[in-house]
Amino acid sequence: MNSTSQQFGLTRRESLQRMGTGLGLLGLAGILAQDGSLASAASEGAASPLAPKAVHFAPRAKHIIHLFMNGGPSQVDTFDPKPALEKYNGQRPAEADLKTERKTGGLMMSPFKFKKYGESGIEVSDLFPMIGSCIDDICVIRSMYTNIPNHEPSLLMMNSGETQPTRPSMGSWMLYGLGTENQNLPGYVVLCPGKPVVGPQLWSNSFLPGIFQGTHINHARSLDPAKVIQHVNNSYLTKGSQRQQLDLLKRMNELHLEHRGGLDNRLEARIESLEMAFRMQTEAQNVFDLSRETQATRDAYGSGEFANGCLAARRLVESGVRMVQVYYGDGQPWDDHEDIKLHATKAKNVDQPIAALINDLKDRGLLEDTLIIWGGEFGRTPVSEKGNGRDHNHHGFSMWLAGGGVKGGMTYGATDEFGFAAVENKVHVHDLHATILHLMGLDHEKLSFRYSGRDFRLTDVHGKVVKELLA
Repeated sequence: MNSTSQQFGLTRRESLQRMGTGLGLLGLAGILAQDGSLASAASEGAASPLAPKAVHFAPRAKHIIHLFMNGGPSQVDTFDPKPALEKYNGQRPAEADLKTERKTGGLMMSPFKFKKYGESGIEVSDLFPMIGSCIDDICVIRSMYTNIPNHEPSLLMMNSGETQPTRPSMGSWMLYGLGTENQNLPGYVVLCPGKPVVGPQLWSNSFLPGIFQGTHINHARSLDPAKVIQHVNNSYLTKGSQRQQLDLLKRMNELHLEHRGGLDNRLEARIESLEMAFRMQTEAQNVFDLSRETQATRDAYGSGEFANGCLAARRLVESGVRMVQVYYGDGQPWDDHEDIKLHATKAKNVDQPIAALINDLKDRGLLEDTLIIWGGEFGRTPVSEKGNGRDHNHHGFSMWLAGGGVKGGMTYGATDEFGFAAVENKVHVHDLHATILHLMGLDHEKLSFRYSGRDFRLTDVHGKVVKELLA
């Protein structure tokens, strides 16, 4: 029995059971202030752990939208044209004999054609004509690489900077370091229709306090504002009654926390989650109500899960949410081992919404402080698998950035002549994370958290800021 229970002569469970009946007010003198009001931290205006925090230096960006093509899109079929694949189609030169996950064959030319776009003349495949029209706002990194050619460790590396499921996600680090502007919405939202392989660990807080965990929204069917976040509204009590009960519960939990030495992160997270749920009643449903947009805006984004996710992402960052991830789909949809031509369907689903997102943010003056990140957990091989497919490739792949202080209309780095391995200005995932944090005003070497006797950070003991990408 804790100190609160001893004061009341009741267990915490019994107290909670009696709250709804009015009997819970018996014997509450131990948690009332002298004026009879509840002595809660909420009423005293205690700072929320999600309140905006000071940055290390002036940020280029304030928000992030991470467009995640889970499964691994092919760089040589999207943003890294390789004429040598056509010239040496079917051959297996020594340069193409790199180890990946599965048995592969000879070089395979891309079934897609490339075209120059914009004033910059950057080549983009015909999979992405509408993104191509925005290329002057985009920086294509053609020299990404990661550690392992398997989905699970590579998804974890891209999201948390470690191949094992033991570290906080990038979004959780962002909330820990920066807080969020809007206290009525989660600071880190993950829009994913279903779950990718690995699942919730990709947006986990791990050893960071639980309030920094990502909020997963499964928009597989729709973004019905009444259903997208369930059980937020209380149809039985007024807001005032809810506030009184929540203040009481909060104070009881705080006394329990004090009795435990104030070191229970799970209890602290529960207290903050209850507060967030109460505040979300005023804004959460509005921000996911896409019917509030004009028909012209809806038409610009198009229809479908990914289109809805992109439009919701714009509404979320416009409302002050710190980071939004939009996953393409359930599982690993870009994982085209059988036939790389299947990329066409997925590309069609994302091309229009992504271009609309870039243009919409730009028109609203939001692109300059919103960093857009596009890519998967790795790339695909220039050699064939099963005839027309491509295997996983961690040696070299492409990603792109837009807005948020990034120099648009440029490419950075290069893979070899076949597009297999990064060879020029190589960018590891740790370097990408360091650069993202830098754009958000955070020094990746100073953003750390002590756990189990050592200091941890998103980039571990690695990473360098790629300053050439900065505007």
